[in-house]
Amino acid sequence: MATVRTATTQWKGALLDGSGTVSLDSSGIGTFDVSWPSRSEQANGKTSPEELIAAAHSTCFSMALSHGLAGAGTPPQSVETSADVTFQPGEGITGIVLSVKAHVPGITAEQFQTAAETAKANCPVSKALTGTTITLKAELLG
Repeated sequence: MATVRTATTQWKGALLDGSGTVSLDSSGIGTFDVSWPSRSEQANGKTSPEELIAAAHSTCFSMALSHGLAGAGTPPQSVETSADVTFQPGEGITGIVLSVKAHVPGITAEQFQTAAETAKANCPVSKALTGTTITLKAELLG
């Protein structure tokens, strides 16, 4: 069964001097301020489309990696993933770097790297973001 998740943005004004809010409607967990300066300069307590993409991508990748590792008989004790989404005004999103650190008993660094690459390739958010370069940094912790 397919699921649908919804977010709604209310924007007022022009791009450069306007501002808005984005609400996470499906979960109801919050409404967040957005503005052009928070996107192209410093966040200053506001979010941006790129930060929301980073949140979605790091979450999806962690879930995909955990699933793949468990399916291979080596479930992780922990997975921590950050996603750095680079936005260049005038160009758009120019790249994403996924950085993952995980504790996975019974696996070699090479096996972990393979599992991480597989998760990157098969994570639904990675698939949706194929228009940009996605780089992976994977570290197996002791």
